[in-house]
Amino acid sequence: MEFDWLDAPFDLKRLPPREIEESFEDPFSIRLLPDLPHAVEARYFNLGKTTGDRALFSVFWTDGKRYRVLLSRPMTPEEANFYERKNAEYHLG
Repeated sequence: MEFDWLDAPFDLKRLPPREIEESFEDPFSIRLLPDLPHAVEARYFNLGKTTGDRALFSVFWTDGKRYRVLLSRPMTPEEANFYERKNAEYHLG
C-alpha cells in the first residue's frame, strides 16, 4: 500500500508517518466505513497498533492504490476497548 503524505492536514511531527503506516499494517487492525448515504468521497476509519504497541485511530480516503490519511491520533480508551473486544471476538470465533 502506498501512502500520500504531501500536504498532510495534521502535524506529522507529533505522529510520524512510519507509525501511522504500521497501524495500517497491523494484522488485527479494524477498518470501518461510516454509514453516510450522501458522501461524495468515502472516508474510512482504521484502528490499529504500531510495532511498539501504540494504538492509533485514523481517518483516511483511498482510491484502491493510494491511501490519504486525513487525521491520525492515539485511540481513546473507548476506541482501544472496541479494538480489543472485536479482536477477542474474532479470535474466539
